[in-house]
Amino acid sequence: MDKQKETTRNAYKISISTNAIRNIDEISGYIAFINQQPINAIIVGDAIIETIHRIEKHPFSFKECEWMPTKSKRYRQAICKSLNIIYKVNKNSIIILGIVHVSRKPSKLKTLRKEK
Repeated sequence: MDKQKETTRNAYKISISTNAIRNIDEISGYIAFINQQPINAIIVGDAIIETIHRIEKHPFSFKECEWMPTKSKRYRQAICKSLNIIYKVNKNSIIILGIVHVSRKPSKLKTLRKEK
């Protein structure tokens, strides 16, 4: 039974797009330097990484991204603090497409479909 749990947990290979990495950099940089709260930047960064690990383990436990609906429901979103982590679930992989504040316009999120 332990082997079955282990193979289920590692069934998805996760990758982070360059856009998402840039988003993490911008978010933590803004919090650390513009808001002058370096400790909060670390807390938010850790929360993002923790949420990405939860996505990897249970990608379908988060809701479908309402701005990018598909029949297969492959575009999904996880909320971490006040950030949307937008990702795409493929057959054996998960791609983190972007990380945006929940107040961003939905039209900006549609451009994430083009990310790889």
